Amino acid sequence: MARLTSELLRPMDAAHAIDEAALLRYAAAHVAGFPSPALGLVLTQFGHGQSNPTYCLEVSAPGGEARRYVLRKKPPGVILQSAHAVEREFQVFKALGTHTDVPVPKVFCLCTDASLIGTPFYIMEYLEGLIYPDNKLTGVTPTKRRTIYLAAAETLAAIHKVDVAAIGLQKYGRRDNYCKRQVERWERQYLSSTGEGKPARYQKMIDLAHWLKEHIPEEDSSTGFGTGLVHGDYRVDNLIFHPTEDRVIGVLDWELSTLGNQMCDVAYSCLPYIIDATPTESNSYGGFEYTGIPDGIPLLEEYLTAYCSLSARPWPAANWKFYIAFSLFRGASIYAGVYHRWTMGNASGGERARFAGKIANAMVDCVWDFISRENVLRKQPALGIHVSKASRQEFHGEHEGLTSKKNQRKFVPSEKVMQLRKKLMKFMEDHIYPMENEFYKLAQSTSRWTIHPEEEKIKALAKREGLWNLFIPLDSAARARELLFEDRSHGSPGSTDELLLGAGLTNLEYGYLCEIMGRSIWAPQIFNCGAPDTGNMEVLLRYGTKEQQKQWLIPLLEGKIRSGFAMTEPQVASSDATNIECSISRQGDSYVISGTKWWTSGAMDPRCQILILMGKTDFSAPKHKQQSMILVNINTPGVKIRRPLLVFGFDDAPHGHAEITFENVRVPATNILLGEGRGFEIAQGRLGPGRLHHCMRLIGVAERGMNLMVERALSRITFGKRIAQHGSFLSDLAKCRIELEQARLLVLEAADQLDRHGNKNARGILAMAKVAAPNMALKVLDMAMQVHGAAGLSSDTVLSHLWATARTLRIADGPDEVHLGTIAKLELQRARM
Repeated sequence: MARLTSELLRPMDAAHAIDEAALLRYAAAHVAGFPSPALGLVLTQFGHGQSNPTYCLEVSAPGGEARRYVLRKKPPGVILQSAHAVEREFQVFKALGTHTDVPVPKVFCLCTDASLIGTPFYIMEYLEGLIYPDNKLTGVTPTKRRTIYLAAAETLAAIHKVDVAAIGLQKYGRRDNYCKRQVERWERQYLSSTGEGKPARYQKMIDLAHWLKEHIPEEDSSTGFGTGLVHGDYRVDNLIFHPTEDRVIGVLDWELSTLGNQMCDVAYSCLPYIIDATPTESNSYGGFEYTGIPDGIPLLEEYLTAYCSLSARPWPAANWKFYIAFSLFRGASIYAGVYHRWTMGNASGGERARFAGKIANAMVDCVWDFISRENVLRKQPALGIHVSKASRQEFHGEHEGLTSKKNQRKFVPSEKVMQLRKKLMKFMEDHIYPMENEFYKLAQSTSRWTIHPEEEKIKALAKREGLWNLFIPLDSAARARELLFEDRSHGSPGSTDELLLGAGLTNLEYGYLCEIMGRSIWAPQIFNCGAPDTGNMEVLLRYGTKEQQKQWLIPLLEGKIRSGFAMTEPQVASSDATNIECSISRQGDSYVISGTKWWTSGAMDPRCQILILMGKTDFSAPKHKQQSMILVNINTPGVKIRRPLLVFGFDDAPHGHAEITFENVRVPATNILLGEGRGFEIAQGRLGPGRLHHCMRLIGVAERGMNLMVERALSRITFGKRIAQHGSFLSDLAKCRIELEQARLLVLEAADQLDRHGNKNARGILAMAKVAAPNMALKVLDMAMQVHGAAGLSSDTVLSHLWATARTLRIADGPDEVHLGTIAKLELQRARM
């Protein structure tokens, strides 16, 4: 599953402690913009990776701002010659960051004076993003898996196309005889790591080195095409992906980089297909060809085709056996070295390093099995090949782990979704529609700001039926499962916990279910799928710290509390969020919030305990870096709910929409989400799925209107015949059905593109859905109200309330004009291409 960069931090190992005072003095003098004076330093260590110790420096600046940097250094103690070359890492980062579009962190300074903190080091920028430590991408949707692997191929191709002479790296290494020199180097490294005792695979490694020397490809002696910048340790878990978009924002761990035969990089990045090097106690170490390719991950041939197409490289079949064998040989040598450092007490990977010896042995066994094969790589498939289930089975045989869907057509729900849909519709018929009048009676009484006693009972039943938190995407469900695992003192989550994690649905799959919930105003909250809770839970899942998640996310997942989202302000046009005026100012260990918000949906609910507020932490920063999001306990002194706001006369009790003033509200500095200036970034991640949920529900709203309209038309007589027999009605009814189906397909397409391409790349069709869905629903409801006559305008039917809700969403989800502007701009961009 994906891990945020910040989630990989752990307390610093005692063996890797450094002189913090000396470090602060050096950084203040050599890092541009470093806080001076620095009011405090929190030093933590990254647990991911097995090589150079890597630290996060969180520095408190005057005014309360906290800034993060990353420090990477050589490990302490005796290390192998030429290993852990942080100086070379700094050099390649500097060259790539200055002269190319290859995504790497910005570096600030290199210190070669080992006396300062014990070893040479460099400081670079901190990138908050997603890392995928598990090459199977467990808990990630199939479409996202494919995108991640192909993005890795694209980034590797970009690295290999770099003109090293143009960026000053022409002397970074020798291009010729790379494989020959590398085999000799890693043989020496292996011998150095095992000098005091011969491990079980020792002779096999020596024999393997001999085999490799005899099979070095002729192309290795070249200095021309196919040679250039080599990363040396290129794999998916050395990449940082954008938090909300499926693109690489940082390539890490360049300590083995040099110039040479670039096909070695390609083969090394393909090792997950051959072997699983995950450091765990129970790992069988079988790669995808043994366990089955996880659904969505491209075939090996697809991955290679993407790389070869993007890099203009020939198909590597002729020497593929050598390149994979060499990669496994080098990997075994590296893991033997990691294990050796672990026995010496200076491995940077913590307890994970103790499994390195087993991985090294597994690689040695695997390479000899690979060498013995007659065929190791099929011929190159056509570019853009469609991969069927039969094709995957041909690659690695029929395997029960294979999960490709047979004959699955677009917008035809899977059997799993159809079963959930059937169960959901029955639940609505049995438990929600019969209670609507009771809910409305309470909502219109003097006790309207209280919860109906039957509601919690129905929610408990929905949870038991497996209809709880269905909105949670598959990748977020995996993150939530890990959180629950950590939070439960008894160990792994039990069956009750599993009910909190949804059904592992994509946005497209959820669309078929969210539509059903939309048919009743009261339904979404019964299934814990109501706004703004869904969007707030997604924010906390994706961007919250462990402490924030434990305090607020778990109770929200359990349905014990509810939440609000405070963004819109009465004094400014909040559809342009750069206008907001609410201030969030850092004062010591706190933030102080001052301002007025309104249309804070959910804040009137007696169960509402937490607000996510958007305000400005820096009014002088660039336009889209001024805003931040912060958690505010609604019971904090200074938070004052002024009044409930009415929507066409409806106050939506007990949920409500509140006007709230924040009068010098002081909250802990740890309540900030993701960091200062990251508000827009979070908003974009939140508002794609969350706002599409509204569109999905509007399809259900329109269906409810159609049903009521038809029932009324079949039962009422005007001018001697039923309304359903009038030609004008039949024409209007048909037009409503056409527009409803058009909008449904548009919403489903938007959900599918959101799954496949991410929020940013799907923004055009998301904007279309946000315009089309409410306007369609309003037309259908208006027609239904017309057919009902005076009754349609009253509270005797749900039509007027559904209409008011639909009309609100032409503004609450961003005004139509903003979405239309987005659509038009994208259309003009396409015309210019």
